[in-house]
Order: sequence, then structure tokens, then C-alpha cells
Amino acid sequence: MSARTLERLMPWLLILGCFGIWEASCVVFNIQEFVLPRPSTVLSIMVRRADVLAEHALHTFYTTIVGFALAVVGGVVLGALVGSSRLLYKGLYPLLIGFNSVPKVAVVPVLVIWFGIGDVPAIITAFLVSFFPVTVNVATGLATLEPELEDVLRALGASRVDILRKVGIPRSLPYLFASLKVAITLAFIGSVISETVASNNGIGYLILAASARFDVPLVFAALTVIAVMGIVMYGLFALVEGRTTGWATRKMDFAMGG
Repeated sequence: MSARTLERLMPWLLILGCFGIWEASCVVFNIQEFVLPRPSTVLSIMVRRADVLAEHALHTFYTTIVGFALAVVGGVVLGALVGSSRLLYKGLYPLLIGFNSVPKVAVVPVLVIWFGIGDVPAIITAFLVSFFPVTVNVATGLATLEPELEDVLRALGASRVDILRKVGIPRSLPYLFASLKVAITLAFIGSVISETVASNNGIGYLILAASARFDVPLVFAALTVIAVMGIVMYGLFALVEGRTTGWATRKMDFAMGG
């Protein structure tokens, strides 16, 4: 087996190993299902309740993607402004840090008061959670452009817009994709948090309802579904990252990106 084949198989081997240890531990220690269900039980629930899980998963996916898309657009625009202006960088960075320090779970009740129960609080929560990583990484990518390079480009007649468009933005792409991989997983977390408080649909609502009935296998099935969605979206961005910014990581294969 080649080293590259082993690298590709390693995540699956580790996952199977963890599930095997989990299954064996439940059998050996006779752990009750309402405390910790076996992976085989969770898989059985996922098959039997596939329609319910799919319905709630699609709702969570919708709110997550909408909030994430808004965060990407807003984060890229604000990050470009902050990263290309030293004055804005110094002025807005403390505000961004303070904004990110506010626990988003504490904001959800306020969103419910403003917008009521439904999709809007989940979308806004996903946006709030994923906005900061995108903004900061884009700003950092632009702010770390070497002053000497800027001086050379200006000497060659390049305007500020030309430098931003032809050098700054391509230079910040690795930072952007790194933030997207983090932000999409955070967006799922934000949506699920909001759904446990302010929704009648979604994985968060399903987890809360199943917990109230002590249906722990269904809780773990829902958690597995949200984990799979996060892994798939992370892998998608990693794949695009590897195809578009491979020049930035010549000696490193992107995780799950090939």
C-alpha cells in the first residue's frame, strides 16, 4: 500500500476504529441505550427515521447556507475595506473583536423578540457566527501584503485599485478559503443553536424534542447527520481550495482536498 493510499484511507480507518471502540464499550460495560446508544443502534435509527431526519436536515442546511452566504459577502467586502486601509484596520478591529466576543446563544432570545420564531433567527445566528472569521482572514491577507511590493507596483504605475484587484485579492485567497472551511462549520453550529430556542423545524429542534422524550438514539442520529453535513461542506471548500490556491501550498495536500 502506497503512502498516498494510506493517507486517503487513514480518516476512514480512524472513524471505523472509534466506532468499533464505542460499540465494544457499550457491549462490555452494558451501557443502557438511553445513556449512550451503540453506533449500530444509531445507524438503525438513521435508516428507520430517514424521512424525519432528511426533512429537518434540509431545513437546517437551508438556514445555514443562507446565513453563511450573507456572511461571506459581507465578510469579504468589509475585510477588503479593513485590510486595504490602515485607518479602518485600526479603527474597526477592536469593534470586530468585541462583536465576536459576544456569546451568540445570548443573542438568540433578542432575535426572537425582534423577528419571532422561524427561519430568520437561525439565518442571522449563522451569519453572526461565521461573519468574523471571513472578515478577519480577508483583512489579514490584504494587510500582510509586503510594503516593498506595493512600492514597486506604484512605481510601475499601478493604482491602488489595480494593486488590490491584481495582487491583493489573489494574495488573500488562501486566507479566504481557510476562513470558509472554519466558517461553514461554525454556521451549522449557529443554526442548530438557534433552532433549539426559536424554531419548530431543523436539527436543533429535533434534538430538543428527542431529548425531551429521552429518545437518545434519535439525538445521536441527528448529531451524526449534522456532523456529516459539516464534513461534506468542509471537504467541498477544501477541494475548491486545492484547485484554486495550490500555488500557496506546494508541499502540502489540503485536508480532504486531494
